This record gives sequence, structure tokens and C-alpha cells, in this order.
Amino acid sequence: MKPEKIMNRRELLGSAAASSVAFTMVPAHVLAGPGRVAPSSRVTVANIGCGTQGLREMPGMLENPDVQVVAVCDANKFTTDYIDWSSNGIRNGIRNTLGDPTWGAGIEGIPGGRDIGQEYVQKYYAKNMPSGKYRGCNSYEDFRDLLDREKDLDAVKIMTPDHLHATVAIAAMKKGKHAITHKPIANRISEGRLTMETARREKVITHLLAWSDRRDNAQTLQWIKDGVIGTLREIHNFSHRPVWPQWTSNPTETPPIPKGFNWDLWLGPVPDRPYHPNYTHNVFRGWYDFGGGSIADMGHYSLFPLFVTFGIETPPVSAEAYGTTTRTIVDQVSRAVNNNVAFPYSCMIRFRFPKQKALPAFDLFWYDGGMKPFPPAELEEDSKSLPSEGMLFVGDKGKILAGFRGEDPQIIPEKRMRAYAGDSQVRDDDRQRRSNTWVGAIKNGQESPGSFLLAGPVTETINLAAVALRAGRKVDYDTESMRITNFPEANKYLTRQYRKGWEL
Repeated sequence: MKPEKIMNRRELLGSAAASSVAFTMVPAHVLAGPGRVAPSSRVTVANIGCGTQGLREMPGMLENPDVQVVAVCDANKFTTDYIDWSSNGIRNGIRNTLGDPTWGAGIEGIPGGRDIGQEYVQKYYAKNMPSGKYRGCNSYEDFRDLLDREKDLDAVKIMTPDHLHATVAIAAMKKGKHAITHKPIANRISEGRLTMETARREKVITHLLAWSDRRDNAQTLQWIKDGVIGTLREIHNFSHRPVWPQWTSNPTETPPIPKGFNWDLWLGPVPDRPYHPNYTHNVFRGWYDFGGGSIADMGHYSLFPLFVTFGIETPPVSAEAYGTTTRTIVDQVSRAVNNNVAFPYSCMIRFRFPKQKALPAFDLFWYDGGMKPFPPAELEEDSKSLPSEGMLFVGDKGKILAGFRGEDPQIIPEKRMRAYAGDSQVRDDDRQRRSNTWVGAIKNGQESPGSFLLAGPVTETINLAAVALRAGRKVDYDTESMRITNFPEANKYLTRQYRKGWEL
């Protein structure tokens, strides 16, 4: 399918109209003010996925002088039926970025789609054009058309639902494009492997957006190395998510597909099924086919930086999960619901990790849906309880409690923190690399600190959670062969059944 606005920037360089349309012909001081980066040295990016998160993160690119957004893409043209965490958050974010308090005044509901994405980009860049107009951002329905037609494209930022991340990233990297993606890299272990193998083979810059500079993790690791809590035995990470509705079966209603929404493209590799709004628009994460559950939604933020800092390079050897059970009434009889399509309302998962380079074998526990460990004796000694979200490090001689992402770690109880005589401020020896975001990585030709190539262990860990939940029993995992060894029936959950034409 052709883009709705076709404009080849290189062709425009020789045209008389280029100076009023194409950013490449406008001096940097005109486009963005004195001291800004010359347009020719900017990283050109296509934003693929213009739902709530795609729009929410748009200012980070538009306001970055090293980035030029040249295309947007979404299977949805425009609707106002998106789900978000506030009624006006998306609208207010666009208003603030554009400096226009009236933007979207006539829109009822929460907007999203490629029309909004294109308008957002072009209105922002138009502010710095002499004519007050800008039409240099193309709009596409199909990411494959975008990759075929955008000849000056450096990178793609993937903000689609989880089940499309690997498909889009692999297609882009095969075209030589750098790939930045929202978490997860993939919602299947096999797809994650293939995505990382493609990144390695194509030698492109990649970045998983869940990476962040969590220096507090270095402090926690130093305490562990200093023997403050003895030998590390367990790590507990707990979240109050999900923040979307959960279901126990696929919907049976078949409402019409909204006008301008390409359901076939949205499904991508997932086998055909009737359209239903319970699958789309920010509620996809609860489904095994489309998402990765709360652990994929939030666990990447807490665990990816932790894994990198702690040197956790070998995935777990097993996973065991317990999820909320539900029942329904059929002919006046209460019957258990066999749910193999969606993540449970809440769950607890134990991953067993083998010895790492700098760590002994340990267990990692994940909790969501309001579940969390009971307060340890060390907290009760201070008459405290666990917060709704957090991270707890358990050794054979003590404990460290931190925020959900490992922030502000504290040795507990308080008297042990006060008595600690060691260094409580770990020196940052890696500041230059930490500040090298995906934009800097692309401009400098260096590996990003959030590279796909560093995300293998956390990707397999998080995706193994869904395998254990669906298997309904402990699963033993061999990362070398990428196989479940004790319950072969569960190996089907490591990959997916692909719709014809969407195979990877």
C-alpha cells in the first residue's frame, strides 16, 4: 500500500520547493535556532506505532536536536477509543510539546493513530520553518511499505504491540536500519533469539528502551560483594501491575472492524481471529498471543539494568509459576475456568539461576497483581511493611530493600544501615558509556548500553514466565538447545504458530 504522503527527501534536494518543504535544505539556525545540530548530521527515524505510548514518547525525539522524524506508521488511521492512564494525558502532552493549548479541543476521547502521529510531527517542525508550514513526514499504514520506500532512513523506533516487535525489527535490520524497540524485544523466546542473531549478523545499532542508568544497582552489588548480606540467595521483585483489564477467555462477540483500522496488519504473525477491541489499544499486553503480561510490561525496567550491572549472563535453568484461579457458573454448577489465552489476574514466579561469573546460584521471584512477599523480620523490627512495589535482596546473613527498579537501596533493619562502615557512594567508572543513548550510539557507531546483544538473558527469563504459566507446572529449561527438557509439551510455547506469509 502506498504511503498517504510520499516525499523522497533526496529527490527534493534539487527541487525549487525544497527550501520550504524539506528540512535538509534549511540552515540549522533557521530550523531550530543557533547552536543546533546541522540537519544533515541528524539521525533520521521512522516511528512505527502511534498509539498512546508512541505518542507519549514522541517529544523525546522531536525535541532532540540530533533526531529528525521523517515517517510515521500505524495500522490504525485515527480513532479516539484508546485506553490510557488518564483522560487527558496524551492530549496535554501534545499541547505542551507543540506549545498550543488549544490542540485537540474538538477531540472527544483519547486519540491515536498515524494521522495524529503525522500531524504531531509536522506541526512541531513547522514552528521553526519560515513559512510556518512543514510537510516532510510521510505516513504509512504498512511498515513493509515504509521500509521499501524511505530511502534516507537511518533507524526505526518500534512502538507497536508486543507480538509485532520481532517482526518489525528483523525486517528493518535486514534493510540495514538501526532498531530501537519498546519492551519486549519479542514475546516468544525463539523470536527473541532470532532478533538478536539478526542484529549481530547485520551489524546495526540496536537499543531496548527499557534500559536505564540504574547506578543504585552498582551500590547494591558492591554491598553484596562486601559480604553485607552474606551470600546472595534470592532476589524478589514485586509490582502492583497489571493496569489493564484481564480476561479468562477469548471474546465471542464479533463487532465490526472500525473504519480506517487494518485488522489484518495489526494481527501480523498471529493466526486469524475476529476483530475485538479487547485485544487492541493498550490492553493487548494481557494476552499470551499479543503481549507478555505484567512481567514484560514492567519487569524489563527493573530486571534489564539489574542483569547488566550484576553480570547475569546465563538464563534460568527452570521456572515455576502460580496464577490466580477463576471459576464460573454453568447450569448452576461452579466450574473451574481453564485459561490458556491470557495472563492471570496475579501470579508468582520462581526462576532458578545457575552460578554466574560474579554471583552464586540464586532464585529470582516475580510477583504481580498485588502479590508480594511477606515482610521480613528485619522490616518488622522497624515496624514497617513492604511497599506496593519493590525489590528485595536476600542473603544468608541479611537483606537489602530497594524500590521496584532497584532505586534507593537500604540495608535493613535501619540499625544495620546506620552501623555500615563501608562506602555508600559507588564511584561511576562508566559515565561516558552510560550517557551514550541510542541516538549517540548511532551517531558514533558504537554499541548502545541497551543493545539487543545484552538483552538475551532478561528476554529469555521474562518470556519463560509465560511458558511456566501456560504449562501449569515447573519447567526445566536448557538455554543451549532452547528446549524444555522435562515437559516436551511446553516447547510449543517457546514459539508461535505463524499466519501464512508472516513466518520468520
